[in-house]
Amino acid sequence: MKETYNSKMGSRGEDLSVKWIQEHGFTVIERNWRFKHLEVDIIASKGKKLHFFEIKTRTTDKYGNPEESVGKKKMQNMRKAAEEYQFLHPQWLFLQVDVLAIKMYPGQPFEFFHIEDVFF
Repeated sequence: MKETYNSKMGSRGEDLSVKWIQEHGFTVIERNWRFKHLEVDIIASKGKKLHFFEIKTRTTDKYGNPEESVGKKKMQNMRKAAEEYQFLHPQWLFLQVDVLAIKMYPGQPFEFFHIEDVFF
């Protein structure tokens, strides 16, 4: 299967995210975790809290900032996935859903924007 430009940029964004997350004191536990139709880009821990990261990457501002593309349906799915993960791993009592937006504009340094505790 041929990889598209968007999937290449998404993978690159996730690779950069893992590095950023680790540099900010998190331990990455899962990457692209799936349950049925649900997927979480990155699951990481920090202290006693488990963080569920949705990663959004953009190479242009043509369609707005990356974080603006995270809609209500995606957040509902993230919550369901977090609850299922907690059911499978009951040792985690504290959960948080975060969005990590990355701007990878040509000729500019990468820009990260971490939105914490989206709704938990």
